[in-house]
Amino acid sequence: MEFEQIKDNISKCLTLIEEAKIRAGRKDAVTLIGATKMQSRELISFIADNKLLTDVGENRVQEFVDKYDFGKRLKWHIIGQLQTNKVKYIIDKAVLIHSLDRESLADEIDKQAKKHNIVADCLIEVNMGSEISKGGIAPQQLDELLAYVEDKDGIRLRGLMTVMPNLEDKEALKDLYKSFNELYETFKSTASDRHQIDTLSCGMTNDYEMAIEYGGSTMVRLGRVLFGERNYNLGDK
Repeated sequence: MEFEQIKDNISKCLTLIEEAKIRAGRKDAVTLIGATKMQSRELISFIADNKLLTDVGENRVQEFVDKYDFGKRLKWHIIGQLQTNKVKYIIDKAVLIHSLDRESLADEIDKQAKKHNIVADCLIEVNMGSEISKGGIAPQQLDELLAYVEDKDGIRLRGLMTVMPNLEDKEALKDLYKSFNELYETFKSTASDRHQIDTLSCGMTNDYEMAIEYGGSTMVRLGRVLFGERNYNLGDK
């Protein structure tokens, strides 16, 4: 896929995001995060140079580190599962960690944030589809992890994240998004004032309009619909 086509894809998705907001009667902002997994450094530079996006996200720490210098003007997110031994590499670079899902990871984020004299913004990842292959805690475990994080001064919670199951039954998916939004509102009312609960990260290529319209998403993470399939060559990897 040529870069100019990617430019058009981003523009179209931004339009669809605004239309989904209108259908939902929303006037708040929705951030488009470009999921750049297995995309090139050249693409990162193109996005930054042309100001096509403000935010990009990486699933893997190695790719995050390899590409970070090519898009320092961008806001970088960690949107994939995060191993505790990799936290130190991204703690002072990621504007938001989307995948906090266990106490050991909270311990390490807190430790590394304090080493850098910063507070790390994080989302708790929730596994709404109860899928073994996906990360995230069960919805009923949310209160427990929230309580555990409460004394971690190096962490500031910003909200919740989920990766929804790929359901053919769109009505069932709508219901899951509605349930996730309800969980978020309860979470928002429960979290202490030390946190800043304002972010709901959900919606990917197949369902981002539904995530905005029914889930109240404030961040959508789009890869394939913007950049095409991951196995094509865009230059220097």
